[in-house]
Amino acid sequence: MRSNLRNLLFREKTTTKVNPEQHLLEANRNIRELIEDTQIPSSVRAELSAEFEEISSISDKLLNGEIHIAAFGRVGVGKSSLLNALLDRDAFSTSPLHGETKDEDRENWRTLRDGHVVLIDTPGIDELDGEEREMLARSISHKADITLMLCEGDLTDSEFRALEQLCRSQRTVMLVLNKSDRYTRTELEALLQRLEDRCQDLLPAQRIVGASAAPRPETVIQIDESGKETETRRHAAPDTAVLRERLWTLLENEGQTLAALNAAIFASELDEKIATRIVAARKSVAEKIIRNYCLGKGLLVALNPVPVTDLLAAAGTDVAMVIHLGEVYGFKLSRREASKLLLTISAQLVALMGAYWGMNLVSSALKTASAGLSTALTATAQGALAWYATYLTGKMAQSWFSKGKSWGNAGPQQTARRILASLDRDTLLKTARQDLLTRLKGG
Repeated sequence: MRSNLRNLLFREKTTTKVNPEQHLLEANRNIRELIEDTQIPSSVRAELSAEFEEISSISDKLLNGEIHIAAFGRVGVGKSSLLNALLDRDAFSTSPLHGETKDEDRENWRTLRDGHVVLIDTPGIDELDGEEREMLARSISHKADITLMLCEGDLTDSEFRALEQLCRSQRTVMLVLNKSDRYTRTELEALLQRLEDRCQDLLPAQRIVGASAAPRPETVIQIDESGKETETRRHAAPDTAVLRERLWTLLENEGQTLAALNAAIFASELDEKIATRIVAARKSVAEKIIRNYCLGKGLLVALNPVPVTDLLAAAGTDVAMVIHLGEVYGFKLSRREASKLLLTISAQLVALMGAYWGMNLVSSALKTASAGLSTALTATAQGALAWYATYLTGKMAQSWFSKGKSWGNAGPQQTARRILASLDRDTLLKTARQDLLTRLKGG
């Protein structure tokens, strides 16, 4: 559902007619639906509480018309200095010591026609003893509408991987070669060309730009009337003109659309996380239900003194299990529907396990022909087989429910074969016997 907006935005980015207001409204509507979805289990909400807080803040950001630009990169590449240069004031803390930025820091930059731009400083990545700060930096950059990935030379392997991750996740990125004053014109042109060549599959050439946020002081030689030379040092002005121009062109043309697109991407990623958590939670609950019914069925068969007919008496256990499993996956089945599903499952299992069903019937007949210890052993063996058969039935039913009450392309026969091949029969039968003996002994 929420991926529709994402696809719409990607299509419209390639056209000339763009409606930013519609994009923002649609993005926020999808986010609010996600936040207010009552079908998301409380346990899943608790597990993803941080993500739900983030999606709420993104909703507020859209309502306020904010566009976020985050500086991202290794410690010491000049992220804070570059943002200060864009702001034309020292708003972000800088220091000759590495790791000055420890948390997210933000400042308003300028106002657009439809909103305003916020600059965000992030901690450096690959910082010693700074794993949490690195995670924060990556989290911020993934939620920014535009990420300025800073470097100060050719990309290291870790920098290239970080850039690749940002671009592959469909974020809008500009690669900024900061401290460009360290190079001669020829060296700078060669280095920019090198970056363009390495990143040609990730970024268009116009998204790679040089800048100098805090140039090294210039040496000035003054000569007085007597010819005496005096050497002084003076601060050089930052060189961010090209970066500013490209940023503002991008903001004016696509700013609000980028904000809506990034919100849609984050919502889609959260949607996928929720779905994954729900699947895992359902699988865990279903496994417990199946195990409980296996034990109940095994004990019923082992304790029932009536030969052969005990198997028929225990059939109601499987019906109850199927109905219970259906409820876990959001389906309400009648006993008739559950019985019909069981017939399909049983047909496949009988065809694949005929020998085991035959052994089950023989064991049942032997129950009244044996006495004492042999009776207990026979009953436990038959109960273990019933336990195992119920487990297979439960796994088959679980597969059918998890696919939306469908066998999928495989069909029931292939599903049965796949499940049988994935299970360790001997281990399960051993587990079944141990469970039953423990219960029969009153443990």
